[in-house]
Amino acid sequence: MSLADLATAGDISKTTLHSIEQGHGNPTLSTLWALATALRVPLGALLETPTPNTDVVRADDQQPRISGDAVSARLLHRIQLRGTVEVYDIEVAQTAQHSPAHLPGVQECLILTHGSITTGPADATATLAEHDSIRFDANRPHQYQGNGQRNRAILLMLHPET
Repeated sequence: MSLADLATAGDISKTTLHSIEQGHGNPTLSTLWALATALRVPLGALLETPTPNTDVVRADDQQPRISGDAVSARLLHRIQLRGTVEVYDIEVAQTAQHSPAHLPGVQECLILTHGSITTGPADATATLAEHDSIRFDANRPHQYQGNGQRNRAILLMLHPET
């Protein structure tokens, strides 16, 4: 698709697109949505940088933030999956819990909402503070352990189609 075709499809000026392409633009949320729609890709595809199998995002990391009139958003993790997503509100005690490997393709994504925990693959754990997040392949042994009295998080379990 040419720059002119993309500009037309997204109702975005060629100047704006060229500026974004050169890394000099600061597109609004509306512009990025229009661009994603014209390209027929999810918004996250425009914000994503390649990540390793375990991806930790700290609350103060300089992840790209986009803003609209009322919403400001920061992509934490982008997970491609066909299957089922289970969302859990979890509490993590100070006792270590060692989880065996799950089925192939299962991923876990955790966003810490209160406290501090150490989690992730057993051979590559990360200690998270409030508002940090982690995504990892759960098809290998992993663990959870709280580092304080009250530790809460949102856990997404991502199961591929079988």
